[in-house]
Amino acid sequence: MFSMLNDLILSLMIFTPLVFGVGLLGIKNVKIARTVAMFGAFLTFLWSLHVWFYFDGSQSGLQFVEAYEWLPALGIKYIVGIDGLSLLLVMLTTFLTILILISQWHVVESRQRYFLSLFMFLETGMLGALLAFDMVFFYLFWEAMLIPMYFIIGIWGSKERIYAANKFFIYTVVGSLFLLVAAILMYIEYHSQFGVYSTSLIDLYKVKIPYPQQIWYFLAFAVAFAIKVPMWPFHTWLPDAHVQAPTAGSVVLAGILLKLGTYGFLRFALPLFPEATEALAPAIMLLGIIGILYGAFTAWVQEDAKKLVAYSSVSHLGFVVLGCVGFYAGAGEMSVEALTGSVYQMINHGISTGALFFLVGMIYERCHTRDLKEFGGLAKVMPWYAVMLIIATLSSVGLPGTGGFVGEFLILLGMFQVYPIVSFAASLGVLFGAVYMLSMVKRILFGNVTKADNEKLADLNGREFLYITPLAVLIFVMGIFPNIFLDKVKVSVEYFAKNYRQYEVSVVENHLDSPDSKLQNTGWSESAKFHGE
Repeated sequence: MFSMLNDLILSLMIFTPLVFGVGLLGIKNVKIARTVAMFGAFLTFLWSLHVWFYFDGSQSGLQFVEAYEWLPALGIKYIVGIDGLSLLLVMLTTFLTILILISQWHVVESRQRYFLSLFMFLETGMLGALLAFDMVFFYLFWEAMLIPMYFIIGIWGSKERIYAANKFFIYTVVGSLFLLVAAILMYIEYHSQFGVYSTSLIDLYKVKIPYPQQIWYFLAFAVAFAIKVPMWPFHTWLPDAHVQAPTAGSVVLAGILLKLGTYGFLRFALPLFPEATEALAPAIMLLGIIGILYGAFTAWVQEDAKKLVAYSSVSHLGFVVLGCVGFYAGAGEMSVEALTGSVYQMINHGISTGALFFLVGMIYERCHTRDLKEFGGLAKVMPWYAVMLIIATLSSVGLPGTGGFVGEFLILLGMFQVYPIVSFAASLGVLFGAVYMLSMVKRILFGNVTKADNEKLADLNGREFLYITPLAVLIFVMGIFPNIFLDKVKVSVEYFAKNYRQYEVSVVENHLDSPDSKLQNTGWSESAKFHGE
């Protein structure tokens, strides 16, 4: 039984939300629809827990691999697998989806089943993009994420929702076209070198691309991923999308979707085009530094709490970009500390910024405004809300003991060993982040209650406690016990850092029939036999 589950676990995780999403379209009763959606999200989380507990952190290769021939004549295969670079993001996706659905339990009444169905479809797209190892399927999942997010913003967003949804759509589609063209050229290049066609990412890693071509291919991939992050100057769609999106849309954007951009750099752009990566690393580091400082200064002057948190994402993801791309340490290796910090910071940002968007949404539901001038003294009225807001803020500014400190410290440490000036410039973002985030907390929570209506605000209710408390707990768990998470990913990260120039992904054979059996790391050709051959 375990062996059979092990053989299908990733596909079950990817397509369970899709099945439930389709089923929701036929359910008219709102209460039943909510329950079904929650059951689907929880079942998907259970599949991910299975992967977490049976994932062997001592191995660097792909685990739980499924490989099927789809269109053999064209070399297109359905291949999914997971390693340390994607494990934490997968867990974050399945976990955060449950909290998002709880947060929306009594919020979105209009066309509820469609809203829930779109979120199920979105989860399938996100998981598929994180687990796919065939370029065709990755691109399909990558584009599939765009459609539900477009409708979530465009239908359930605020006043300027159509403008924000269209801007989000146009930016993402244009970037994806660059990625598609480069992927097709890589496909042709593989055929010219090996005499057969293949869209398998594991095969494409073997293609030797001349340096001038690498530059163009890298730029094509980088544009798509930079827009998704979003890196400066490709960031302008993000504040509009965040401000106009419903709270659930903002949480999934900040928590998961943006990380697919930085994940794309690691999984595709760097190992496929290592020489171009090294040549362009200084330029990308410069864009990362600009993003850190620009996001911080822009957030500082915002009067809208949601827009402030949105611009803080631009700043914080600049750190992740530095860790992902600007960590070349010479001798054909990368800084393990910076890369580890980048992987860790992706998760921490999803938790802390997701919590901040939840908290801004709570106050908006009560006051129908996000204008910081309309608040003040809420700590006296809503003490539990104040506690949660302070916890999320302290993690966002990187206080020791929170997850934010671990990620940013590792990135800055790794960068300092190689580029001290870059590390110093990035550390200014930490300083300014504390200024604008603590200023927001002061204006919302402390001082006198400036409006009489605010004196009657209700503190957190049971449902709000249910979805915000796990995030608050995780903030401290990630800060105090980081090895719980790092032990699962460090071998994969170290292998990638030392071998990105000749990156070859081995496949780990998982055997769960016997508790005494051990995972064996074997070559792709031996262990990834295609089903149906």
